[in-house]
Amino acid sequence: MFSRFKPKNDLFYDLFNSSAQCLASGTKTLTQLLAPEPDVTQTARLMVELEHDCDRITHELFRTMNSSFITPFDRSDIYLLGSCLDDVMDHMEAATHLMVLYGVSELPRHLQEMIVNLDTCAAVTAEAMPRLARLNDLEKYWIEINELENRADHTYRTFLAHLFDGHLDALTVMKLKDVADEFEDAADSFEKISHVVEAIVLKES
Repeated sequence: MFSRFKPKNDLFYDLFNSSAQCLASGTKTLTQLLAPEPDVTQTARLMVELEHDCDRITHELFRTMNSSFITPFDRSDIYLLGSCLDDVMDHMEAATHLMVLYGVSELPRHLQEMIVNLDTCAAVTAEAMPRLARLNDLEKYWIEINELENRADHTYRTFLAHLFDGHLDALTVMKLKDVADEFEDAADSFEKISHVVEAIVLKES
């Protein structure tokens, strides 16, 4: 109903903004895992709810695109940007789901650092997304996200070296690596968002 009364171009940008804000809520929820005795089950439950919210926004974006004769930029870019935004939440929710399934009750320091990095990525993305409508003042955004993703890569590789140094049993290694992989994939997806935004700016400017 809402989409019938708003200009289509405005609605596209509203949906991108809503999706980015949903990711910011997701990373803030993840930071609950930084507590000394986190309630992993409750955090995972909240992440499922946020993942459903993000899915609804993504579906509305695609419905709007499919029903619009004119779009603010290429349909392929709209689809890619919406998909990348959705991917971040999928990976973050998957990480908490794995923690519950595997009985991981506490995260090592490196994975806590990855959560802090994701929270910063989400804040930077949510702050930048409203500027997409104007297609200006966005270069600093994708440069900063690239730096954050490089930091996430370094933390991830350092964690793997620590994980495989022989001080943990094989089952624990497998569990923690699976969780780390999801956090790393989430960071990669944040960088993919910035790449899509950069491509849109270069095409449309």
